[in-house]
Amino acid sequence: MTRPLRADAARNRRLLLAAAADEFAERGLDASVADIARRAGIGKGTVFRHFATKEDLIAAIVLDRVEGLIAAGRRLTDAPDPGAALLEFMTVAAEQRQQRDLTFLHAANAGNAEVARVHGRLVETVDALVGRARGHGAIRADVTGTDVFLLMCAPNHVAEQVPGAPPDLWRRYLAILFDGLRPEGAHPLPAA
Repeated sequence: MTRPLRADAARNRRLLLAAAADEFAERGLDASVADIARRAGIGKGTVFRHFATKEDLIAAIVLDRVEGLIAAGRRLTDAPDPGAALLEFMTVAAEQRQQRDLTFLHAANAGNAEVARVHGRLVETVDALVGRARGHGAIRADVTGTDVFLLMCAPNHVAEQVPGAPPDLWRRYLAILFDGLRPEGAHPLPAA
């Protein structure tokens, strides 16, 4: 059984994950552990007390982000309006990416068993939200959890293609995307 971290250790871990996310966002996978420790205001040894390798640190960032999405999704699973809940979840996912795009870190953890397990839980959460929204007629009957999972990054990706775009342009594309999920005026989709 894992013991909970002491308050100072938990604070150091939070600082470390935030600093590492910022450093990786700015410098990519070449960011050094020394620079991450300096940014977090902790010693390099503290980094290695929490994470034996840089790969473990990257996995922890990915797990932290995915766990945050799972928590948001689970909180919304029993919302009275399943369509609004799905839109709120997609908004949370887009906002998280808007804050700091670290999608490249997921590829760095492709073989990590813990990341794969948590990724599976995220897929289950998205499936549950989509199933409820579909069951209540809020989205078209032929939309799957996989469809929504794959579309979650689309609003940010589209907005990134517009030089000098306002920071909240992704909201426009999320609205267009979500309207496309609605059953009104929908045409049958090609094969899944």
